[in-house]
Amino acid sequence: MGKTDDSTSLKSTPLIEAERQVESFRQVREAHRMELVEDYVELISDLLADGGEARQVDIATRLGVAQPTVAKMLRRLARDGWVVQRPYRGVFLTPEGEALAHASRQRHQTVERFLLALGVDADTARRDAEGIEHHVSEQTLALFEAFVRKAEGEAP
Repeated sequence: MGKTDDSTSLKSTPLIEAERQVESFRQVREAHRMELVEDYVELISDLLADGGEARQVDIATRLGVAQPTVAKMLRRLARDGWVVQRPYRGVFLTPEGEALAHASRQRHQTVERFLLALGVDADTARRDAEGIEHHVSEQTLALFEAFVRKAEGEAP
């Protein structure tokens, strides 16, 4: 008996049309661009809800980055209309920022509940959801939600 090469036993998938591939990569790039924005506004919302303020130092600590990195991102978020910075009072979300934080939190919770329903342990589900939430379509999220409801015995 000869030794089998695992790489030859894998079936290759046919190359998709160029336009479809371009659209797929465009969606991924857009998701990457928005990922940081969503992480920041969601964290700011959480800090405001927990302690009534979102300070640059707290954001840096929780994200594990330097304060100048946070300062640069906060300027970008302010420029794009997601946050308002008030001297000596911290950072606040605009109505658009609040809406984005809410939507991001809902996506995260849906993905996390889906992973838990699959049997993933709680810590891994939380960490994995943090990355996955930014890269799933609305259609996929709806199916995740339907799966979770069915697994939990709820009506769809």
